[in-house]
Order: sequence, then C-alpha cells, then structure tokens
Amino acid sequence: MGEFIIKMPDVGEGVAEAELVEWHVKAGDPVREDMVIAAVMTDKATVEIPSPVTGTVVWLGAEVGDKIAVKAPLVRIETDDGTARPVEAQAPDVAPVSPGQPADAGVEAKRVSPAGADQARVGGGPPEQLPKDQAQSDKTQADKTLTDKTLTDGPRPNNSDIEKPIASPSVRRVARDSGVDLRQVKGTGPAGRILHEDVEQFLARGETAPQAPAMARKTSTEEVKLTGLRRRIAEKMTLSTSRIPHITYVEEVDMTALEELRTTMNRDRKPEHPKLTVLPFLMRAIVKAVAEQPSVNATFDDDKGILTRHGAVHIGIAAQTPAGLVVPVVKHAEARSIFDCAIEMGRLAEAARTGTATRDELFGSTITISSLGALGGIVSTPVINHPEVAIVGVNKIAIRPHWDGTQFVPRKMMNLSSSFDHRIIDGWDAATFVQRVRLLLETPALIFIEG
Repeated sequence: MGEFIIKMPDVGEGVAEAELVEWHVKAGDPVREDMVIAAVMTDKATVEIPSPVTGTVVWLGAEVGDKIAVKAPLVRIETDDGTARPVEAQAPDVAPVSPGQPADAGVEAKRVSPAGADQARVGGGPPEQLPKDQAQSDKTQADKTLTDKTLTDGPRPNNSDIEKPIASPSVRRVARDSGVDLRQVKGTGPAGRILHEDVEQFLARGETAPQAPAMARKTSTEEVKLTGLRRRIAEKMTLSTSRIPHITYVEEVDMTALEELRTTMNRDRKPEHPKLTVLPFLMRAIVKAVAEQPSVNATFDDDKGILTRHGAVHIGIAAQTPAGLVVPVVKHAEARSIFDCAIEMGRLAEAARTGTATRDELFGSTITISSLGALGGIVSTPVINHPEVAIVGVNKIAIRPHWDGTQFVPRKMMNLSSSFDHRIIDGWDAATFVQRVRLLLETPALIFIEG
C-alpha cells in the first residue's frame, strides 16, 4: 500500500491561497483517476480539482470555507501501487471551469520510485518515473483494488443513499431553489456527478421533494456558513459601508419621451442589433454627465488619500446571478454607441450568469449602475462599489400623474437613487450630476449629439 498526497495546486498567477468551497468526497470514499474531489475559489473563479490516482481517501486537509495556501496538503489517498513506502505528489495545475462542467480529464500525475521520493523530500535530484509497463500494472492493480473493495463492501451507493451527492455549487443552488433533493436525482456525469441537465429532467418528470403541511409549525433552525462568492460579497459590502460616508440623492425622471424613442428603435432595428433596454441610454447619459464632472468618474485610495479621475468610462453593471451579486464591467463606454453598449452588456450578463466571466470582465469599473428592473421599487439606497465614488440606482418605471402646468397627465416616471462618497462629492455636485443625467434622459435627442 502507498499514500498519495494531493497538494493545493497553483490556480492562478500571483495567487497565494484559495478558498475551499466544496468537497465532493469524504474520508473512506473510493476515488478513481480524474474524478473531481474538491472545488476552490479565487477572485470569483471556481476551480475543480481532480484526483490523479485511483484509491481511497484517508484524510482531508481542510473544511469548507477554509483558505488553503498553494502547495499545502489537501487530500491523502491510499493506493495499492506496489511501492514500499508512501509517495507524495503535487496535484496538476487546473484551469477555471464553468459550473456543472467536468474538469479536464487529460491531466496525469507523475509517479516516483521510493528512491526518487526520498530525493524529492530532501531536495535531491529529480524523481524517477516508473517504466511504462510498470505504471500500467500499477493502474491495473489500483483498479482491481477498487473493484475488490466494491465486492467486499458492496456496490458504491447511488445518489439516493450517500450523504452528499456529487454536484457543483451551481447545481446545488438550482436544486435548493427548486426544492429538489439531490439524493433522489441520478447523475449522468463522470463518477455519477449530477449535472444541470439531470436536475432539469428530474423536474420535467414532475418529481419533487415531499412538502411539509402548509400550516405545520416549524421550529428548526439552520446555520449557514458564508463561503465562496457570498463571503466575498459580505466582505466587499462591509468595506464599502465602513470606509465610505454615503450620501444618497433621489430624483424622479419623466421617461415618456425616451420610452417612445426606445419602442421605435426596437421596432425598426436591424437584424444584427439587439433589443434595447433603458440601461444603454443611461450608460450614454452617464458618459456625457461625467465629462462635465470628472470627479464622479473616479476611484479613491483611502490609504494614500489619492483620488484618481479616469478619462475612460468603465461602467459596472450590478447583476444578480445564481451564485450571488457580481459586477461585470462594460469597458470604454465613452467609445461605444447605444447598440454597442447593449451588445456588450448582454454578453457580459450571460457570462456572469453562467459563471464564465473572466477576472478582467469583473474588475476595473470606474462607476456602477445598480438596477433591479421591474423589482426596482420606488427608492433605493445603493452601496458604492469600493473604491469608486458614485453609483447610480435605477428604480422601476411606473405611470404616475404629472402636473404639466395646467393639468395632471399620465406620464411614465422613474426614480434615480444615486449614492456618492461624501468625502469626495459634495451634495451640490451630486445634485448637479443627477440633474444632468435627468435632462439627458428626458430629452433623449441630446444623448445622440456629439460634442
């Protein structure tokens, strides 16, 4: 018997540690080569770690929510590879994968002889690889061990029998939101892994978890440890509210003319143009407004006391995803047309929703828009995206009576609830900025006038 130690791999340039967000195995579980054993997160990218060997898990080096340093021991796997002493190896590097997708099955770990292992531990020469026929024999023997264990202990339980079915964090969220018990779902992925398609088919068959009586008293409690993206959001919000003295300014905007223009543009748009929402118009209005007030399109370094005014307008669009709140960034909105803004915003929203957005697409904003669409309410108090100094909140559009000077008439009205860093932006400047945006939205022709 031998022992194979999987270490925390280098999951990205400059990354010293990663947060463990999910275990797919527990001590005593048999594993096969290339089976996903854990998921870690760094900078909002989830990385799945496969096992390079076949064997049995004997030790887990961390709990969900722990931060693990690169090269730190992560898992110990007992293998029947014919070696006389334990063998230690580092897990191969892996790249971020989208939720629900299997990790690369092509990676292989190097096996070393006992002598090579001793050299590696004391800093000697490079480890020696076993001959190809010996390596194949080892793998065959390991597979036999797993088969023998199955024959001795009985078949590996299916998802309905094990304590924690194999599924990615995004699949677990979908199942939880849909009221699906993953132990009742048959996984079709590698090693019985449950995929998004498996949950969808389960729901399509009309199968649901038993529901408690509607009027039953509930006395249970549940403690949920914040991990992964949810913990990062909590840390970000704490940083923003603890460091930034917010001032929120609310103004109503008559959107009737813009809505008429938007309807016309959508009706007459070319096939290659996307359907327009209000946000691309607001993005162009912000571009024009910050050109007159550059301190609004800025970031503030609290520690150095330096305000950086940006010529480029990189607009973050706060988006709610199954994993939580993320802010994909439309870069260089000042150089984009209405339709170009809409195209890029749609692309980024889809990447954020599916968990495939890159680090560059999620960082670097200079001002942010927060919109909840039809759920936008009447007024909100958006939290500034640190280290920015302003955020524009969009509330819902509703028909309200509006006094035109002689009578009340029905108009499509919308409130803008915008927050500013009061250390940088005075109340007068905040009001001036919002009033400029309001004028541009109420007179949409001005948005298209250059200069």
